[in-house]
Amino acid sequence: MLYWLYEQAIAAGVSLPLLNLMKYLTFRTGMALFTAQLVVVLMGSRFIRWMQAKQGRGQPIRSDGIERHILEKSGTPTMGGVMILAGLFTGALLWCDLSNAYVWAILLVTAGFGVLGFMDDYAKVTRQSTAGVSGRLRLVVETLLAGGAVLMMVLWGREAAPGSSLYTSVALPVFKDVLINLGWFYLAFGAVVIVGAANAVNFTDGLDGLATVPVMIAAAAFGLIAYLVGNAVFATYLQLHVVPGVGEAAVFCGAVIGAGLGFLWYNAPPAKIFMGDTGSLALGGALGAVAVATKHEIVLALIGGLFVAETLSVMIQVAYFKRTGKRIFLMAPIHHHFEKLGWSESTIVIRFWIISVMLAILGLATLKLR
Repeated sequence: MLYWLYEQAIAAGVSLPLLNLMKYLTFRTGMALFTAQLVVVLMGSRFIRWMQAKQGRGQPIRSDGIERHILEKSGTPTMGGVMILAGLFTGALLWCDLSNAYVWAILLVTAGFGVLGFMDDYAKVTRQSTAGVSGRLRLVVETLLAGGAVLMMVLWGREAAPGSSLYTSVALPVFKDVLINLGWFYLAFGAVVIVGAANAVNFTDGLDGLATVPVMIAAAAFGLIAYLVGNAVFATYLQLHVVPGVGEAAVFCGAVIGAGLGFLWYNAPPAKIFMGDTGSLALGGALGAVAVATKHEIVLALIGGLFVAETLSVMIQVAYFKRTGKRIFLMAPIHHHFEKLGWSESTIVIRFWIISVMLAILGLATLKLR
């Protein structure tokens, strides 16, 4: 919104040095971060008290899960993702160029997945059960939302660069000239990336602060990627595929980081509130949408390797148990396996944060390895 006001001022012949800062992506990214963080921190205490009054017993804790969670986490309210989304949308809507289709496609995914997660959290709290919205229904809605957002990005890209096959292709990291053109099948591929990312973050959100910081790390990495591939000079130098207009996703990523920092103030151990599916589905979907927009879908699997590992641990556990009746892990997702081994919660969380930083660095390294 502020960028639009800046454009109107320029069109009217108004020129102020301070106003000219609006044309810099780096400035608007920093301001989106600060704005989002401020909103979340300011609303935090009141929102948490309100959630405690409304939810009573808070988020249901699995009876077959970690024993100490029943004692330590019982009564903690959920739906903290509402705080995150309030800060994120305030930062993004204030500082992004709202004429940019990539921004709206990413916001569509974030909002849609957030609403779906809210419905899931609401069902769990009201029923006091860990079973929320039907898994099949949730998957169908997620796929439709993701597919619609991918279609928006493909059509926008083709309009910006007529005749280019980039927008229906998958770019492979390291191999600079390799593009796998999927045609309209790319819509399905992009939807799988977004839905997969959303559910992977959802699996990871099981300990205080465990999902929040890796999401911020991944958002920082993709904010840099968006800035680079949206800039023809930097992208050409690094031999990356140029995606005109996608630099605005960096401003959105700044808002994600700011909202995450604000939420971490209240989610740091011991958490005063959980983000719930409202936050985890929205943030995961947002990361997936940014990866699709920047044409770095494969790199997402590396930068978000922690989320991939959490998801694979669940898939392997379920498949192996159905086949043999035995378990590979003491409990899945894998962070619970380490809890069962006797690791403290803070040890697991901090070590997983370190792994996330290492994976983000490896993912960013692929930008130069061509």
